[in-house]
Amino acid sequence: MSGTVWRPEDDPKIRPPLHVGEVYRPDILNVIESSIDGLSEELRALSLNIHDHPELKFEEKYAHDAYTVFMEKHGFTVTRNYHLETAWVATYTHGQGGRILGVNSEMDALPGIGHACGHNLIGISGVAVALAAKAAMENLNIDGKVILLGTPAEEGGFGKVMLYEKGAYDEMDVCLMCHPAPGPRHSISLSGCLAISRITVEYEGHTAHAGLSPWEGQNALDAAVLAYNNVSLLRQQIKPTHRVHGIFEGKDWAPNIIPDHAIMQWLVRAPTTAEMEDTRKRVVACFEAAALASGCKVKVTIGSIGNEIRQNKALGDELADVVLKRYGAIDYEWGIKSASTDFGNITYLMPGLHPGFSIPTIPDGGNHTPGFTEAARSEASHNACLVVSKALAAVGMRVLTDEAFLQKVKNTFEEDKNQRV
Repeated sequence: MSGTVWRPEDDPKIRPPLHVGEVYRPDILNVIESSIDGLSEELRALSLNIHDHPELKFEEKYAHDAYTVFMEKHGFTVTRNYHLETAWVATYTHGQGGRILGVNSEMDALPGIGHACGHNLIGISGVAVALAAKAAMENLNIDGKVILLGTPAEEGGFGKVMLYEKGAYDEMDVCLMCHPAPGPRHSISLSGCLAISRITVEYEGHTAHAGLSPWEGQNALDAAVLAYNNVSLLRQQIKPTHRVHGIFEGKDWAPNIIPDHAIMQWLVRAPTTAEMEDTRKRVVACFEAAALASGCKVKVTIGSIGNEIRQNKALGDELADVVLKRYGAIDYEWGIKSASTDFGNITYLMPGLHPGFSIPTIPDGGNHTPGFTEAARSEASHNACLVVSKALAAVGMRVLTDEAFLQKVKNTFEEDKNQRV
């Protein structure tokens, strides 16, 4: 293998050694595996179709239609335009009563580089988990309900938070999903992600002729440049696990006019929400100092806040047990550990699990690069997606069939709430 990270040239047939032991309800897992393997060609076609039609946040109309048609074809009850124009929900109920498994499928792509975060794989994983659960419930006469939620606008739109606030998650006992990323070959990651805060900074100055009388102006672009440099210096004094990054925006700028208006968009991230809020205070001070130095006015707007993922330990331990005994390796360092997702907010509100799974990537071809766009459509990536989907479906079916396990999941969630700082 070429180093630690799984590369396209590495042989996907070489897998980590498995642990000895039996998984929970092997009869259920056998149905799950058979179901997903049987759907592989259909799921691959769906994945490539989505990949070939990338859509930005809240614009996922093609994906909305493709997924809803697919789920109806496979016997789910579908509601289109569910609370949001491009959201949807597909449900299946077997028997009377029982518990309720929630699953998420993401859809949106990135500006200019398409599905460079692999949401085509995330989308079909949710479909695979839901269909495998349906197959197990039908074949083994298991009562319960599966809710597959098509969630728009993960890339900066906080679609899941909007849906939660509108009641889309209310019925679910737990919610599951996954995410591709670089990592060791055939590894599934139980790392979390960083909490995130979005900040918009606006500087207002005064125009002047840049050659004739520049002293009459207050330069909003200077203020923005000062703010950028202030933050760059601040990075020396923040923890290496924290992230601060931003861009400039302007309108009607010209080199012979002192700019009177500048906008900056910033993101502040840290391992926990509390740490992020502390670092954000220091970042905001950088913006205010730049306004003072340049003589400009500043308006700082704190936007959406994304919590870190709180992986439910009981769900994670069950996933690890299945993966280690049947499929591959578990790690706690890869996945999307230094990125962020709106699913973090969901894990603050209910029991959730969001493992990462490795796919083969080229050097410098991680998430949000053209290289990852290409990686997200490879056959090896598709197969890795199906593996994590099988493991997630097994975890979900334990929720539906083991009352003591579900109670442990709920207890773990409450314990975690008390430990958050």
